[in-house]
Amino acid sequence: MASFAILLFFAATGLTLNHQNWFAGQHRTKQSHGVLDTRWVKGNVDKLQVVEFLRRKEGVHGAVDDFRIEDAQCSVSFKGPGYEADVVIDRAGSYDLTETHAGLAAILNDLHKGRDTGAVWSGIIDASAILMSALSLTGLILILYLHKRRLAGLVLLGAGCLIACLVYAVWVP
Repeated sequence: MASFAILLFFAATGLTLNHQNWFAGQHRTKQSHGVLDTRWVKGNVDKLQVVEFLRRKEGVHGAVDDFRIEDAQCSVSFKGPGYEADVVIDRAGSYDLTETHAGLAAILNDLHKGRDTGAVWSGIIDASAILMSALSLTGLILILYLHKRRLAGLVLLGAGCLIACLVYAVWVP
């Protein structure tokens, strides 16, 4: 039964991925400016202090995707499902933050694809794939033991495979 819930999730998000234009107006972008302690960015940059300050003060979340240090400035990127935050920090202490929330459909799509979701969610995706594969294989094996329905089942299996191959060959660029 657990695989049915997972199957429903991946089926529904397959639709949202295929029709992303249905959800195009959900992006929200927020920009803000601020100042942080210059001791954190002068000389050796204290990445942990900078990141924790931004999380606390600006409410950014997600995993740190990139932290670049240059002579005149630093930049930090945070990413999560349906979320992105980019911070450019002047080594004098001022910063500019651009935060983008892409909406619920984007969160679900990123969960479907495993983008910016971390190792635990990646494990959920792998477990889901194993459960759905096992469910499909048991269905195929069961049809072989149902003598009255075996021929019809195998014909439908072959027809489904043939239709998918034809659609790919004819309509997929």
